[in-house]
Amino acid sequence: MKYLVGVVRIFVGILFIISGFIKLNDPVGFSFKLEEYFSQGVLDLPFLTPFALAISILVVIVEVMVGVMLILGYKRKLTVWTLLAMIIFFTFLTFYSAYFNKVTDCGCFGDAIKLTPWESFTKDVVLLVLILIIYVGRKYITPLVNSKTLMSVLYVSFIACVGYVYYVLNHLPVIDFRPYEIGKNIEEGMSTPADAPKAVFEYKWKFDVNGNEEIYVTNGDYPTVDGEFIDVETEEIQAGYEPPVHDFTIEQNGEDFAAALLQEPKLVMVIAYDLRKSNLEVFKEIKAVTDKALKAGYKVIGMSASGPDQTDALKKENNLAFDFYFTDETTLKTIVRSNPGVLVLEKGTIVQKLHYNDLENLIFE
Repeated sequence: MKYLVGVVRIFVGILFIISGFIKLNDPVGFSFKLEEYFSQGVLDLPFLTPFALAISILVVIVEVMVGVMLILGYKRKLTVWTLLAMIIFFTFLTFYSAYFNKVTDCGCFGDAIKLTPWESFTKDVVLLVLILIIYVGRKYITPLVNSKTLMSVLYVSFIACVGYVYYVLNHLPVIDFRPYEIGKNIEEGMSTPADAPKAVFEYKWKFDVNGNEEIYVTNGDYPTVDGEFIDVETEEIQAGYEPPVHDFTIEQNGEDFAAALLQEPKLVMVIAYDLRKSNLEVFKEIKAVTDKALKAGYKVIGMSASGPDQTDALKKENNLAFDFYFTDETTLKTIVRSNPGVLVLEKGTIVQKLHYNDLENLIFE
């Protein structure tokens, strides 16, 4: 039992640190996922939405620190009970999401590893079993190092977590796991390979055959039945390939200009997913850098999910020399974790992506 607890303790600790670090790298993205959970129709806790970012930061730092504490053997009672509380809550959350199909991705590993709701629940059940093993054999958890070294490691770990979060919040995630990272081509990301697996559907056809209701199952073909058609139910039994970039449009007056704009040799995108939540003071600096871009021969566009009343007012107030287009809010949140943020593209390939705090680093060649 002693050796089993030792191995499980290290494994669970490392897993918590990795999972926490991935979310620590992108706390804004994790806060978006929490907002999804807090929304009506899921957990129905809308009063927590304004605190989503603060909660996300707290949760990921605790997750990393609990992993460190478990490996080091620090305060085993507090550590084990914290682990149990967290995994029971996460297991409930992933089961609720999977059973009621409320949230399609738990965000357990951010954008680095995508898990289906049932995969997330299975992962948490396995973790729950492992943590119960640790709980039963908690007497075997002993400190790996002396108390002075242990406290030093804990302090350094905590300071590193806080410092890392502060950096990514004021700039951008250090590691970009999304399909809009620098060097990626958006148009290529929207394409589907010729040999990509296609979705498989099961059709349950209901017919009235001589006064009896009968069901015929096919994978798409209309069955040859000597009876009267009543109804058909469709179920996806195997998901097809989904391009990493989807729901990407750049619309204006109901027309999608994405295909044409992604062919621009020099394109600057100013992205503000929701102007009500944007740092509007930054648009004075946005005005300066976009004017510079226009003089250098770049085409500049704004992209927002806000309505034309808001975008027109912003344009007029800051004397912006570019027009805004409509793009889905979730897509814009995925593209850049800054509101506003700026991208520079060359024929659809992202060559620069910056937080509004780093606009002075923009290079227009």
